[in-house]
Amino acid sequence: MNEPRATPAIIVDRLARMGAYLAAASGAWFAASLLLTHSAWGAGASQSALTVLPYLLVLRALSWHKIGLAGVMLAHVGLRDLVRLAASTAAASLVLLPLLAFLDVPLGAPLPAVLILEYLLTTAGIAACWTSVRWRHERRHPRSRTDAARALIIGAGDAGEQLLRQLLHDGRHDIVVVGLVDDDPDKRSRSLHGVPVVGTVDELRALAAIHQATLALVAIPSITPEQIRRLVVRCREADLQMRLLPPLRHLIDRAFHVEDLREVRIEDLLGRAPVHLDLSDIGRDLAGGVVAVTGAAGSIGSELVRQIATFHPRVMILLDRAESPLHATHLAMEAAHPEVRFVPVLASVTNSARLEQVFRRYRPEFVYHAAAYKQLPMLETNVVEGLWNNVIGTLRTARCAARHGARRFVLISTDKAVNPSSVLGVTKLLAERLVLELPSLRAAATDFRVVRFGNVLGSEGSVVPLFAQQLAAGGPLTVTHPEMRRYFMTIPEAVQLVLRASALPEAAGQIALLEMGTQVRILDLAEQMIRLAGRVPYDEVAIEFTGLRPGEKLEEELIAPGETAIASSEEKIRLVSRVRRANGDLARQLRNLTVLAARGDETALLRALAALTPDRHPELDASLEARAVPGAASLPQGPRRARRAAALAAIGGGEPHPDDGHASNGHAGNGHASNGHAANGHASNGHAGNGQVERLVLHAPFPNN
Repeated sequence: MNEPRATPAIIVDRLARMGAYLAAASGAWFAASLLLTHSAWGAGASQSALTVLPYLLVLRALSWHKIGLAGVMLAHVGLRDLVRLAASTAAASLVLLPLLAFLDVPLGAPLPAVLILEYLLTTAGIAACWTSVRWRHERRHPRSRTDAARALIIGAGDAGEQLLRQLLHDGRHDIVVVGLVDDDPDKRSRSLHGVPVVGTVDELRALAAIHQATLALVAIPSITPEQIRRLVVRCREADLQMRLLPPLRHLIDRAFHVEDLREVRIEDLLGRAPVHLDLSDIGRDLAGGVVAVTGAAGSIGSELVRQIATFHPRVMILLDRAESPLHATHLAMEAAHPEVRFVPVLASVTNSARLEQVFRRYRPEFVYHAAAYKQLPMLETNVVEGLWNNVIGTLRTARCAARHGARRFVLISTDKAVNPSSVLGVTKLLAERLVLELPSLRAAATDFRVVRFGNVLGSEGSVVPLFAQQLAAGGPLTVTHPEMRRYFMTIPEAVQLVLRASALPEAAGQIALLEMGTQVRILDLAEQMIRLAGRVPYDEVAIEFTGLRPGEKLEEELIAPGETAIASSEEKIRLVSRVRRANGDLARQLRNLTVLAARGDETALLRALAALTPDRHPELDASLEARAVPGAASLPQGPRRARRAAALAAIGGGEPHPDDGHASNGHAGNGHASNGHAANGHASNGHAGNGQVERLVLHAPFPNN
C-alpha cells in the first residue's frame, strides 16, 4: 500500500528543518577546525575547512534523510530519537574519511580530531534544540492544575513510566499525578520524570490523605487476580477510584494509551487468567462462506455473530425468535461489517417447515446451534417447553443441516449436562446424545460436534447481572448456599472456545471443553461485587442465603461417569471420550418424549427423561419424588396397544399396525403434515423404523410450533 503523499506545506517544513540542521553542522565544523588549528583563521585553515565542508554536508543530509530526522515530532522527542541522531551522524563521519582519501582531497588540518569534535558539537547542538522545544511544550501543560483529578500511579515500572509520560505530555486529560506507589523497596524515594515514589500499596490509605488523591491508576499489565483483589480492598479503604491498564496480551501489538484505562470488572477477579486462542484456522474456513447461527440474538449467539463476522463470511444467517433483540443485532452487525450480507430470520428452531425453507434457500456450510432455554428454575416448572426447545429443536436443526449438506454443525452445550440434576441438564444431555449418537446423523456427511463450558459472566439471566440489579436497589444480594461454586468464563472466551473447537480436526464427532481452572464460590463473587461498588459486604450491603433451588447442585462437573478427558492439539482445550451405548432405540425414545410433550404430561415426561439418563445426579430422582404437577395428564393404564394408540392420537396419528412396522394415515390436529407442509394436514405413510421414527419426531405438532 502506497503511503500518502506529503503536502507542499509539509515538504517546505521538512526542507527548512533539514537546512537548519545542516547549518548547525556547518557551524560545528568551522568551530572544530578553528579550535584545533592552534591559530587564528588563516588562509590555509579556512581553505581546508571550505574544501571538506561540501562532502560533509552531503553525507550528513543523506544519513539524516535516511532516518527521517526532519520529520521528528519535537514536542514528543525521546531517547530513541537522540540515539538515532547520534548513530546516523557517526555513520556519516566514518564514511567521510575514506571518501576524502579516495578522492585525494587535500587537507590542511588534523581531520580525524576535527571530525570527532564536529560530531560532538553537532549532536549536542541539535539535541539541545530538541530538548528546548519539548520543555517549552510541556510547560504549556503544568501538572499543578487545580481543577484536575489528583492521582497515584500504582506501579513504577515500564508501564508506569509510559503512563506518567503520556499524562505529563498530553494536556487533554484532567489528571495530575502526585506520586508513584510501588512495593519494590529499591524504588523508594526515587522519582520518574520529577514525580516521586512515595510509598507502598499497604500505605495507600495514608498516601491518599497526604497527597489529597482521589484516583488510583494501576499500571501493572501482568497483574494477577489476587493482586487486583488486594488493590480493590486497599483502594476502598483509601476512598480511591481505581482504574486498570489493559492486560499485557492487549499491549503486544501496540502501545497503550491513557484512554485504555478502565474500571475493574468482575472477570478481573476470577481465579484464572482469561484464555485467548488462535482462530486463524477457522478464519480461513469461514471466509467467503455461508454461516448460520441459531439463537443469534442471545448472549452467546450475538457474540458468535460478532466474532465470525470478523472473518468476512459471504452470508450470515441470524436465526432467532426474539424479534427486538434480533433486530438490534442485525442493525449493529450491518453497521460494523457492511461487507457481509446479514440475513435476519425470525423463526423458532422447533418449526420444521420454516427451518426447511431457510436451509433449502441459503444452504449454510457452518451451523452454530446456540438456541436453547438456559434458565434452570424456569425449566423446572416448564418441562414441556424445555424438552421441545432444547431437544426437539436441536434434532430438527441438525437434520436440516445434514439434509442440505452443511459441512459442520456445532452444538453449544453446558456443564449442567454432566451428571444432570435438573430438567435443563437432562435436556442438554439428550441434545448432546442425539447430535453425536443418532444413527441417521452419524451416517450423514456433516461433521457434528459439541462444545461444553460452564457459566458465562454477564449473560442474560446469569448471577452477575442479577447481583448488579440487587446492588443498584441497595441490596440485599441473594445467594442460594454459602458453598455454592461454579465454573466461570467470559462471553468472548466461550465463543473463542466454540470457534477454535470447530476447527480442530480431532474434535469431529466429539465433545470439546475448555480448561476452566478452579470453581468460583458464588459468595466470594457477591462480596467482590459489593467491594467493586465501593461498599462493605454485610455492613453496608447485606447478603442473604435463600437455599438451593430444585435441580441445583452445590458444585458443577465437567466430566461425567463413563467419560474421560484427553488432550487435544490446542493446549487449553480437552476432548471428552465417552463410552458409546447401543442407540438403536434412541429415535424411538425421542418419539416417546415427543408424545408425552404433545400431551403436556409433565410427570410422565420427567420420569421418561430420568430413564434416558442413567448417569443422572441423585437430586433429579429426589426432585421427581417430591414433585406432583397439578392437573397433569396420565397415560391410559389399559393394554399396551391402547396406550400407544392414545399416544399416537395425541400427535395426529392413527392406530399403529400390530407388528410395529407401519404407521397408518391420520389427521394432524394443528394442520402440519409429517413432510413439513401445513397445507393438507395429513400424516404420510411410512415405516416405523429409525428413519420413520425420526421423521415423526421432526414433524410432531406442538402449540406455537
